[in-house]
Amino acid sequence: MQKVVAPVSPVDSWTVVDNGRHNAFTDLVYWRAAFWLAYVSSPSHFASRHSRIVLLHSTDGHVWKEAARFDGHGEDIRDPKIAVVNDRLLLIALLNHAFDPLPYQTVSATSLDGTTWPELKPAFPTGWLLGRPKSSERGDWFAPAHNLKTGAVQLFTSKDGLAWKAGAIISGEKGVDETAIEFLADGRLIAVTRFEAGGGVFGHPQAGTLLSVAESPYEKWTVVSLSRLTRLDSPTLFTYLEQVYAVGRRQPHISGPFGRQGSAFSRKRTSLFRVNVTGEGLTHLADLPSAGDTAYAGMALLNGQAYISYYTSPLRADPTWLMGMLFPTSIRMGIVPLAMLEKELMESRKKEI
Repeated sequence: MQKVVAPVSPVDSWTVVDNGRHNAFTDLVYWRAAFWLAYVSSPSHFASRHSRIVLLHSTDGHVWKEAARFDGHGEDIRDPKIAVVNDRLLLIALLNHAFDPLPYQTVSATSLDGTTWPELKPAFPTGWLLGRPKSSERGDWFAPAHNLKTGAVQLFTSKDGLAWKAGAIISGEKGVDETAIEFLADGRLIAVTRFEAGGGVFGHPQAGTLLSVAESPYEKWTVVSLSRLTRLDSPTLFTYLEQVYAVGRRQPHISGPFGRQGSAFSRKRTSLFRVNVTGEGLTHLADLPSAGDTAYAGMALLNGQAYISYYTSPLRADPTWLMGMLFPTSIRMGIVPLAMLEKELMESRKKEI
């Protein structure tokens, strides 16, 4: 069962980048008393040899300075992920040469200061697309990777974020795609996976979000739910007070042949969800100001507040996802006060009782 509660609005949200380009695919960390935000600047959502990954930094989340810029050496480069590994900033990106993006190679590099970087080098064999890495209590790093050839999502491990070792298959289900992972308080690892169910631009009525769980040493994965509340595209997971949250692209309305789950002809939002592994699956909490081509969110937790980076088409126009892919988008930041959110949820439950 999937629940929907009254949306909780962010305390504040604002534009970080709006320069007439298609600015997209963000990620965010807080490191050395500053926010670090990576995104792609390109002519459109589709492949371009003129795409660039831009890395910004800011002490307050409002005033930003460019720290570095990366290109694909004549190829499309996209989907940056950043993490702090052994007090170094790790950047992961994907190379692509198909107009309708089908990335084929993961590249990565680390930096001691965030401004001086070596050349991005292949991190995986061709075909593996690395997702956002997460650290265990022991300091080992884990990351999901999706293989476009086999269609499987698999867990990989690393000590330094650069050399990765293959682990267990999270899901071999046909139609699985982007995956995010997060550690639970009891040491288990969960995975949230975008499940397309074979749908194309028109989506698919059976599409949704897979939730899988594994106990240490994470060699056996079990699907605990398939939520059809939404197909959570580009999922990001994080934990606050032992509660797991997810941010991703949501489709608020599902109906008709052009509005099936995941349809490119429908409207989208960047949304916040609660994640429950005991059967509820996803609970919708809030939509951040967003429209059209949106999500690929990053998150940094600071003083009980979730700072969420994401991208969006113009809000007033509220275009379909497909139309949003063709035109400029902006990078935005939103703040969600998690303590206030939890309080409101508790009060809403009391009213239900």
